[in-house]
Amino acid sequence: MWRRLARYFNAYPKRKILAQKLLEYGLKVNKNKVYCGEIELSDAKIARAFNIDRRIIADTIKTINKVKDLQKVFYQLKPTCHLKDVAPEMEWGVIEIIPKDPRMTGILSNVASVVSDANIIIRQAIVDDFDLSEEPRLFIVVEKQVPGNIIPEIRKIKGVKAVVIY
Repeated sequence: MWRRLARYFNAYPKRKILAQKLLEYGLKVNKNKVYCGEIELSDAKIARAFNIDRRIIADTIKTINKVKDLQKVFYQLKPTCHLKDVAPEMEWGVIEIIPKDPRMTGILSNVASVVSDANIIIRQAIVDDFDLSEEPRLFIVVEKQVPGNIIPEIRKIKGVKAVVIY
């Protein structure tokens, strides 16, 4: 998806970086503003966070507002709560999968099957987009600590390079 959208920003590297960050964080564009969910974000704070000039934000928004393909995506983005960092506080477990090839199909479904067969409830599964992340990962947050006996089963799954449990 990102490659399809990035072409509209190729002539403007800083706009391209900002557009990628908006997509990565699920920040939507509505009219001439950027929102995190329903919360309007100030251009000054966005500029500081991404170390860019505020004018880049306005120019990026103008580009998005002019192009239907960009509007279809950026007008509908929503941020996602990622539970992996709070899982230990909830006494939950996290299974992190490092894939051999992130484009390989079936990794998520096969890992979910192993977890389900162990009678463990999955609270959340999040996969990094391989176009947006240099080293995409699959994170599965489960309702209890991960038992050691399922780790070898997960490692055997086609396409799994490594498994990290925390």
